[in-house]
Amino acid sequence: MAILPPLPDDPLVVEVTDFATRHKLADRYRELDRNPAFPREEYRAMGRAGLLGLGTSTTLGGRGLALPRVGLALFHLVYRSGTVFGKLSIQPEFSSVLADHGSPELVEEWFRPMVRGEKVVGNQITEPGAGSDAQGMTLSATREGDGYVLTGEKSEVALCMDADAAIVYGRVPSEDPRGKVTAFLVPQDLPGITRDPSSGDLGERWQRRGLVTYDQVRVPLRYRLGEEGMGFEYLRTELTHDRALLAAIYLGAAYASWEATVEYARQRTVFGKPLARQEAVSFPLAQDFARLSADWLYTQDALSRLERGEDAAAEAALAKWVAVEDGLRAIDHAIQFHGGRGYSQDLPHEQRWRDVRAGGIAHGPSEIMLVVAAHELRTRQSPAPPR
Repeated sequence: MAILPPLPDDPLVVEVTDFATRHKLADRYRELDRNPAFPREEYRAMGRAGLLGLGTSTTLGGRGLALPRVGLALFHLVYRSGTVFGKLSIQPEFSSVLADHGSPELVEEWFRPMVRGEKVVGNQITEPGAGSDAQGMTLSATREGDGYVLTGEKSEVALCMDADAAIVYGRVPSEDPRGKVTAFLVPQDLPGITRDPSSGDLGERWQRRGLVTYDQVRVPLRYRLGEEGMGFEYLRTELTHDRALLAAIYLGAAYASWEATVEYARQRTVFGKPLARQEAVSFPLAQDFARLSADWLYTQDALSRLERGEDAAAEAALAKWVAVEDGLRAIDHAIQFHGGRGYSQDLPHEQRWRDVRAGGIAHGPSEIMLVVAAHELRTRQSPAPPR
């Protein structure tokens, strides 16, 4: 599948493009950077339009699309608007631990309303002393009576101020001195929870990240997700799918800047000829096109493997890694070749760069993506070539 928007004959692309245009999402994307807030109106509209949980099972209210189709929709949604709405679209996928391991009552109370755009569920993994090394988390979950008591902190929390509930990972004391990591669904209005926003981020400002403190917070047993001590296993599965989908998001943003730069280079005259005919510009743009196209095909291959149920943790990690690396390079060229105006906030390139830059950290930093890929490829008996 070529990376050549807009693919006007594809009904899914037409649907996504029409939604982005009608709701003026490109303008909203810029506004949310200047005035950070959770876009609840657009979130609800996406829920009504069936654009939340594109890969979520129809039995849970989602669209049930195959993962490569979800990737296509995300690419074009971001290409037409911005990373905000791509990430909103897969918020249910970011919360698949709830869907897969929560009780029917929890799914009905929280997951289905999220797919409809009525409730916001976040994730809380990172702590002040535990980022990439999630094994270092110290938030305690002590069993007391018919529930658990949570004590500790979660940092760099996306949707810190806006999530109605969050999937929280804590350690239950056990014979293992490090405890057993367990997942919980925690309404964020429970007594003992304090939410403090950060002073501001480089990008993805709409997420309003911050610190969440749990001070003897009592959580009923029914809010535990799955089995005690299985939190890491659940999270690992979710992250693998998320990383491949995030690659599609970052490539959509990069391609939007690449395309705009090509058009600008055709029109801008420098030293008596179009900028596009200056090799210092045309060669990097050609290289960017090759890289983004290859990254897109690789991402689609990773999503196809996951859809078939194959072990594709390495491919998903590498898809995210190359999408961020090559996406940042392409957007940086857009800034550079637009000159002084490219460096300004008059154009969306600098915002896209800042938002894609978050991808080198969130959902596993780039260094960890390489660690994951190296381990997976090293331990496989026969790594399968791309299809």
